[in-house]
Amino acid sequence: MTAITLRDLSGMAEFRQAEALQREVWGEGDLPDPADLMMVIQAEGGLVGGAFAEGRLLGYVFGFPTRDPGVQHSHRLAVLAGARGHGLGVRLKHYQRDWCLARGITRVRWTFDPLRAVNATLNIHRLGAQSDTYLEDYYGEMAGINSGLGSDRLLVDWDLDAPVVAALARGEARQLNRAEPVALALPEDVGQLATVDPDRARDLRQDLRGRLQTAFANGRRIVDFDRQNRIYLLSE
Repeated sequence: MTAITLRDLSGMAEFRQAEALQREVWGEGDLPDPADLMMVIQAEGGLVGGAFAEGRLLGYVFGFPTRDPGVQHSHRLAVLAGARGHGLGVRLKHYQRDWCLARGITRVRWTFDPLRAVNATLNIHRLGAQSDTYLEDYYGEMAGINSGLGSDRLLVDWDLDAPVVAALARGEARQLNRAEPVALALPEDVGQLATVDPDRARDLRQDLRGRLQTAFANGRRIVDFDRQNRIYLLSE
């Protein structure tokens, strides 16, 4: 792949690239964050960072301030399909980590669909984020690639100074955390499953929801994800 540069977006033309990238990644009907809104949020202390190759935006990360000056909410992370497989998602998140730490921000929060194994691998296993919060139908009915899947989400906390997070940012290999598993394997591709067997996808959603809500109510939290077996690992 051509050399990649990671930097903040600059100028409305690049923000419009980010708006177009959202349409391509999330699909028809999903409403992108507008270019002018991202520009203003960046000007007021948010982050809109991109991965560029020869002036083309291949991926981006978008985060904004919260009521707590030490916490940023990460709203979007996306990489074009043709640029995947090169670790750009991880690199963009590590760019976000460096950006935040340089400004005294030590925690980043975001949501993701707990049925998407590829997202669990990135967020929990490769970045070291954790979760003890399950949000039912958080966004209501959605369109695009999320159509027909519901919008249950895990809210994750990424403690930027945590030893495991710092070690992963340095490129150190992570050993699988031998915590207790949630004994429900995620599908390899929940979007495909929802297309061919929507009833099965809904049953999996309900099953995982119940298991995780019960675990969280009992004081447990997600601390790792076994990507080989596609199961969450919980604190003892």
